[in-house]
Amino acid sequence: MALFDHERLDVYQAAIAFVGWIGELLDGPLATCRLSAIKHLDAASQSIANNIAEGNGKRSLPDRCRFLDIAVGSALECAACIDGLVARRRLEAAIAHDGKVILARIVSMLCRMVERLAGKPRSSTSTSRSTSTSDEDRAR
Repeated sequence: MALFDHERLDVYQAAIAFVGWIGELLDGPLATCRLSAIKHLDAASQSIANNIAEGNGKRSLPDRCRFLDIAVGSALECAACIDGLVARRRLEAAIAHDGKVILARIVSMLCRMVERLAGKPRSSTSTSRSTSTSDEDRAR
């Protein structure tokens, strides 16, 4: 039973699921890893949920949007930490993909919330290919 409004949000539930997923990694395959990305991943994953909860409690729409934007940033930080762990061969790419799927869903939901609250679309999202090089550009 939800005691607070933010607990009813699908995006908050997804963020808490991601915190749990990270916890399983930190207690399992990454338990002996001492890279700084581990501490950062732990903190940033919790920051996603914290900023969703705090933002949802703000009365001012600009304040609410600011906290949700911070949650997006924390999710992107998590994705970068995961990429770094894969690059350093501390995490298997298939496992990393599972976490990044959760993160992409969180970012997508947060961006839609901000768009709805602010009344205008965001210029870009992490799941957009607008900043990546197209196959056609790579072929040149």
